[in-house]
Amino acid sequence: MSEPGPAAPVTLATPATPAKGVAGGSKRSAGLPGYLAGRLVAAAVSFLVTLVIGFVIFNLMPADPVRTLTRGRPTSEAQLEQLRLQLGLDDPVWMRFLSFLKDTLTGELGYSWQFQQPVASLVGERLGPTLLLMGTAAAVSIVLGLWLGVHSGWRHGGALDRVASAASLTLWSVPTFWLGMILLVLCIGIFPAGGMSDPALNATGFDYVIDVANHLVLPCLTMVLVVFAQYVTIMRSSIIDELGSPYLLTARAKGLTDAEVRRRHAVPNALLPSVTVIFMHLGTLVSGAITVEAVYSWPGLGHLTYEALKIPDLPLLQGTFIVFSASVIIMNLLADLVYRLLDPRVRAA
Repeated sequence: MSEPGPAAPVTLATPATPAKGVAGGSKRSAGLPGYLAGRLVAAAVSFLVTLVIGFVIFNLMPADPVRTLTRGRPTSEAQLEQLRLQLGLDDPVWMRFLSFLKDTLTGELGYSWQFQQPVASLVGERLGPTLLLMGTAAAVSIVLGLWLGVHSGWRHGGALDRVASAASLTLWSVPTFWLGMILLVLCIGIFPAGGMSDPALNATGFDYVIDVANHLVLPCLTMVLVVFAQYVTIMRSSIIDELGSPYLLTARAKGLTDAEVRRRHAVPNALLPSVTVIFMHLGTLVSGAITVEAVYSWPGLGHLTYEALKIPDLPLLQGTFIVFSASVIIMNLLADLVYRLLDPRVRAA
């Protein structure tokens, strides 16, 4: 009897399992659009609620714009009533709100009673000076505040830490308008005290840039002295929290220098809270320009709002309020997105 041949090899079917990296990547890519859509819906709802609140606040102001606009002019009661009718002050509240909502959504922002110009054009003219002032102040504040915060926290208790902490807490508590007036008194004759440029010079080209830079020094310095203190305090606290982390001990055990451990390991992890605060604060910087621009007569949105409050010019006030509110909401949205990019724990959630 012949011996049986060798048995054919048996192949077991095993279910295919996707790689973890692929699955995780598809989950993250699928989660990002949903996360972004949720943030956009929340931002839109916040903007609409802000519009309602702003409309109510401005329309409850006790001042009479018609009386202010006609101050110093012989005007009869019939003429005053006719002017109220032209400005729409006699319309029902719901009709004025619908008109305000329409002007906002179409980007027209109404018509200024004081300047007799469309609010959108006025905002466009003043937006550049405000962005120049706030952008310069924000850049200097972020660099200076984070640098001082990192070195103060890394060597907390030292001379630099004591000086930076005391200066930060003091400047943070100082009212901005008071600090601006003090700087005006101290620097009188050294730097220009008001405006964005000197019309008498009639400067052009590089000379105009130098003239604007000289006028920018005092308002920018005022903003920096108040704003950078917040970044110093927050970054210092974050660095101190990271000092006891085991990964810093491991990095030192690998032979890295103290500066490399701080720069490559401690600072990136400590930056997360500071990045959030920076983006949120950038939005409020635009609205915070009202005080500084009023003190230094800087021709930006803040000074425009100050001029509108004197009447009060309701369409202009509502227009600047929309810009200020939108800047805060947009920066909060960017803060959420940047935090998600920087922190893997948020992406995994």
